[in-house]
Amino acid sequence: MSNQLDKILIKYDQPGFKEKLEQLLKSKIEVTWFRDEDNKRDKVRDIVEDVSKRGAQAVSVYTEKFDGVKLTSEQFRISDAELKNAHKSIDKKLLETIHQAISNVWDYQKKIFVGNDKKFGSTGIKYIPIERVGICVPGASAPLPSTVVMTAVPAQVAGVKEIVVVSPPRYNSSIHPIILAVCYELGIKEVYRIGGVQAVAALAFGKIGRTKVDKIVGPGNAWVQMAKREVFGVVDIDSIAGPSEVLIIANEKANPAWVAADMLSQIEHDPGSAVLFTDSEELAQKVLSELGKQVKEITRTVSTIRCLVDFSKVVVFESMQDMIIHASEFAAEHLEIHCGDKNNAIVKQIRNAGAIFIGPYTPVSVGDYWAGPSHTLPTGFTPRFFSALTSNDFVKSISIIEYDKEKLAESAEDIIRLAEAEGLDAHAKSIKIRQQN
Repeated sequence: MSNQLDKILIKYDQPGFKEKLEQLLKSKIEVTWFRDEDNKRDKVRDIVEDVSKRGAQAVSVYTEKFDGVKLTSEQFRISDAELKNAHKSIDKKLLETIHQAISNVWDYQKKIFVGNDKKFGSTGIKYIPIERVGICVPGASAPLPSTVVMTAVPAQVAGVKEIVVVSPPRYNSSIHPIILAVCYELGIKEVYRIGGVQAVAALAFGKIGRTKVDKIVGPGNAWVQMAKREVFGVVDIDSIAGPSEVLIIANEKANPAWVAADMLSQIEHDPGSAVLFTDSEELAQKVLSELGKQVKEITRTVSTIRCLVDFSKVVVFESMQDMIIHASEFAAEHLEIHCGDKNNAIVKQIRNAGAIFIGPYTPVSVGDYWAGPSHTLPTGFTPRFFSALTSNDFVKSISIIEYDKEKLAESAEDIIRLAEAEGLDAHAKSIKIRQQN
């Protein structure tokens, strides 16, 4: 095991250090862009087109093909009774925890919400909640109720009235009860046991429920992400997300066992990526040793080792400043900082990250489940232009302009001059005609 992990170590004084860093960044970009998925891309396009034409019939065919479950269109939707029974069945202590997680997310999303109408003089802006939103919840080997909380609560804070949840039938030919229980807890009544490309297409083209959705959010595998990209423009989407990842900036003050544990927590997603940037070779070696020990203690040892070797790195830099510069270039989904009293100074210099976790007592799991910000984050290089999902992503704005006679007269000459400069005489005339009386 130690020989395998030695391969993930990169040091600034080794030949080809710069090239290895560039290759690491390039691989992140290619994974997020699905560069090697040309064959999948064509299949995604074909499925989306088929669902847009044949609707529920096509959804049934692909659900049986990809999920091994034969459903009629009438069986897609989870009944109210099923939602209620799932809610009754879950552990009461777990339900209390879910209550508090919902409260934490609600409070945070309410505080950062900016969607209140504003008026300033003759102009203003009007914010309107998106009417109907679709949420994709993965049907992984483990249920992900936190995804429902982290996507639906921001939408509810924004005032979205209709929320539709889709998830593949991977638990006894249906959706895991804990996911259904969270939907019930949040008052979400429209839940469908379909997933994958066919679910994204069905949401986008209105093949389930009363009509199409206006926006699709939520995580998913490469197929789901490519489907979201395919329907963008028919609907809005949150972002295109690749495999989960964490980048950790740490110096000699960091706890190597904790750093290793945080790296493994992201690799556990399979595929997942974990990268450590440090200016301490001693810490790097200790973290490698801890990775070798801890990976044997988790349930998914084989897949985690594969992700460590294939998608992860421990990088030793010559200086702290080099680490900070490259961290912003990498623009990671999750960025942890373990540098003692230098933490906040480093945060000020970071320009690109999905979310930043400061200090040794703030592992990514705090954000995944509890703190309040959504864990639906951009990955790869996309935090350079995408942001974490928030309540502000569920409103659209309309510009407001109101001029009276005097205000128009003040500006008429300038507006006419600009219109005529563009050769748009009718535009100019619409102003001139109002100045003749």
